Amino acid sequence: MSTQGKSIITDIALAPEGHLKIDWVNAHMPVLNRIKAQFEKEQPFKGLKVAISLHLEAKTAYLAKVVKAGGAEVTITGSNPLSTQDDVCAALVEDGITVFAKYNPSPAEYKELLIKALETEPDLIIDDGGDLVSILHSERRDLLAKVRGGAEETTTGILRLKAMEKQGQLEFPMVAVNDAFCKYLFDNRYGTGQSVWDGINRTTNLVVAGKTVVVAGYGWCGKGVAMRAKGLGAQVIVTEINAIKAVEAYMDGFSVMTMEDAAKVGDFFVTVTGTRDVISSKHYKVMKDGAILSNAGHFDVEVNKPDLDALSSGKRTVRKNIEEYQLKDGRKVYIIAEGRLVNLAAGDGHPAEIMDMTFALQAMSLKYVNDQYKTLGKTVVTVPYALDEQVARFKLESLGMGIDTLTDAQVSYLDSWAEHE
Repeated sequence: MSTQGKSIITDIALAPEGHLKIDWVNAHMPVLNRIKAQFEKEQPFKGLKVAISLHLEAKTAYLAKVVKAGGAEVTITGSNPLSTQDDVCAALVEDGITVFAKYNPSPAEYKELLIKALETEPDLIIDDGGDLVSILHSERRDLLAKVRGGAEETTTGILRLKAMEKQGQLEFPMVAVNDAFCKYLFDNRYGTGQSVWDGINRTTNLVVAGKTVVVAGYGWCGKGVAMRAKGLGAQVIVTEINAIKAVEAYMDGFSVMTMEDAAKVGDFFVTVTGTRDVISSKHYKVMKDGAILSNAGHFDVEVNKPDLDALSSGKRTVRKNIEEYQLKDGRKVYIIAEGRLVNLAAGDGHPAEIMDMTFALQAMSLKYVNDQYKTLGKTVVTVPYALDEQVARFKLESLGMGIDTLTDAQVSYLDSWAEHE
């Protein structure tokens, strides 16, 4: 790593390529552009410090620039060791944003970079997976007092926040951006669905049509992954722990099995559950020779790598981001991107147009928590519906589309409990 001013990055000379990437997404994020113009005029974060931990690539970089346009002093760090793009980091430094991030740091380096971001003493935070919040509430409680609140990007992070809230441990309000309509209906479903297969396809260079794809988890992300796999011509199996979601998957045209049964027939596996050990020793023992495993959950615990190591006689890297495990019985099993987020560790993440809505919600939610933090309490906060709908309206307007509005008579009719004529 090299030091550039206050920042710690890999190489400032990489900045030109990073600027090109940021310029490209800028041209495809009209909603965020509109919010940036508002922020430049209103300066909602003037005099404040904002720390951001997200997958550090071009779309995230543009969000950081939007927050900076609102008057903030912005510091950004990564949220996953393999998703940081060094050229984007360099470009942000040239744009006046402090960056503590590099591609593939050691676990110790990764944590130190997170801590350095927090040591800037932020007033507001944007988190992805809950690492910033966790560190603030554990080993760096000395930095808690100044934090007004923040926003959380992911399902995993919100689960952690709700656990903290339930135990009375959460010390400031955090807006649950992941639970907003304009996040999970589009980002989780269409964004994850497309970007997961972008990552798998570019990494493996194998055909999906005719193969059997096993999708673990049928939340909004799982729905997107399954839908795109079907579109690519795969036979899709869904595994679930929730009976209602399992019936939904069945009604959507997919087979439903336990992972033990699905493990015997799957060619590709994608985990999107948010919990650990979704694929473990008992599953590896029955997998087909050549099975390819990937994870689209936040942490690299869904595909149990220690179990696979114990069953293997050796392993090697056979393509960039693909490790081949030679099992003791002669079979081979492959893991993409070390079992980390396949769409970011082995790809560029969600499409820019999708992240346009999500990051618009992040920016507006950050302004909301800053405006209301004194009254929100130490809780996990729902994104106000008005913000959610505003993002959708901005999106429609950017597409040149309009929608109808209820007349006064229609409103009165819908609000009436009396007998209708």
